[in-house]
Amino acid sequence: MKQGKWEPLSPAVSVLTTRQHTFNTDTILLASFSAPKRHELCADFGTGCGTIPLWWAARMRPRQIWGVELQEQAARQAEESVRHNGLESLIQVVRGDLRTLPKVPGMEELHLISCNPPYQAAGAGIVSRGSQEKLARHELSCTMEDVLRAAFPRLRWGGRLCVCQRPQRLADTIALFRQYGLEPKRLRLVQQRPEKAPFLFLLEGRRGGRPGLTVEPVLLIEGQDGGISAEMESIYGDYRECAGRQPEEPDPKAKGVENQ
Repeated sequence: MKQGKWEPLSPAVSVLTTRQHTFNTDTILLASFSAPKRHELCADFGTGCGTIPLWWAARMRPRQIWGVELQEQAARQAEESVRHNGLESLIQVVRGDLRTLPKVPGMEELHLISCNPPYQAAGAGIVSRGSQEKLARHELSCTMEDVLRAAFPRLRWGGRLCVCQRPQRLADTIALFRQYGLEPKRLRLVQQRPEKAPFLFLLEGRRGGRPGLTVEPVLLIEGQDGGISAEMESIYGDYRECAGRQPEEPDPKAKGVENQ
């Protein structure tokens, strides 16, 4: 294991991060948006170092959580975090590729799946140098369609898939959700401050859901005074050491990132 750092997610739960595999505000926003109920069976696809399962465990304690991860080092970090926090009975890390993931006992009828997929379509934007960053940021091993193809058969009727993505990919994402039988039901845009354009959207689709999309109020990262907004304070809760992390705002110089 490469040298890492324990980052707090709550007073009782921390996640092991490294330079190669860490988390940012986007991750926390998706964890909050997708928040499961206590009785639910949940999975986080492309869990990385396991931040979302650990964040859920610290606050909601659903019945069971699976974190699916392709990259070996990230999966090891997630496993170490689960052991460190004594959550082996609640969280199971599954090593594997979403595109070829075999049947996993208990994951046949999930109530909820979350996924923070690569933001850059294959061939778009400036390609990251490191192999880990390439897989995390660019659709080299996982596209949005791959996520939907893997999620649909594992969701029970009424089950939910929650994702986050860049606004310029919203239309394509909604179209793919419907193509794979997941009706878009909730949408929320995220802005750094009121005068800035949204840099992120959060979307929930439901298997077998009736048409009808609820657009929730914009989530602002900063308040009027330039500090963290009241809603972000509530998302982070009383333990705010991780509140200083910044969202991955798009690089306006990168091809395919700027609004067209």
